[in-house]
Amino acid sequence: MTSALGPSFLDPEWLISTFGVIGILAIVFAESGLLIGFFLPGDSLLFTAGLLVADGTYLHQPLWLMCLLVSVAAIAGDQFGYVFGRRLGPALFRRPDSRLFKQENLTRARGFFARYGARSIVLARFVPIVRTFTPIVAGAGHMHYRTFLTYNMLGGTLWGCGVTILGYFLGQVTFVKNNIEFILIGIVAVSVVPIGIELLRSRRRTRNTDPR
Repeated sequence: MTSALGPSFLDPEWLISTFGVIGILAIVFAESGLLIGFFLPGDSLLFTAGLLVADGTYLHQPLWLMCLLVSVAAIAGDQFGYVFGRRLGPALFRRPDSRLFKQENLTRARGFFARYGARSIVLARFVPIVRTFTPIVAGAGHMHYRTFLTYNMLGGTLWGCGVTILGYFLGQVTFVKNNIEFILIGIVAVSVVPIGIELLRSRRRTRNTDPR
């Protein structure tokens, strides 16, 4: 089974209808700090969760509780990523590529972290793939734990509540409800724009520094 968003196991509504709130929290945790979680549908999942809370389909928890649970899962995921990076940081950067792990993802997150410093913990929340690896890079770089915790709580709350609330209120708009698949595709497209821009900038810098 496939949809416009890809295979069914990555379709947000299928995931929520199958695994419920526990599934949402597990995916948010994994995408926030596990190396294998970078491909999971974070933004579209939270948007869909908010929409389904508004509609009363599959999810019957109040909005405030869903926002609280999602934010806690996001913060906990980043905490795990930070500890993982702190303990295994040097080994990660020497690890060879595999089917699930690509050094370019870690390198991209390290560049993002170097560019924005502590703010990257908040900003990365809104950039797919980068948000998975940034807390690991922060741990590997021995960012002061209290600083990391502060920005992690801020970023996790803004992202977890913001995207879910957006889905909740837009989900009550008839046009959005009738065109949800296209809306989700748009969210995915918009969320990868920062990655595309960064790749273009990286290529331009490489060309400008090429001595040939």
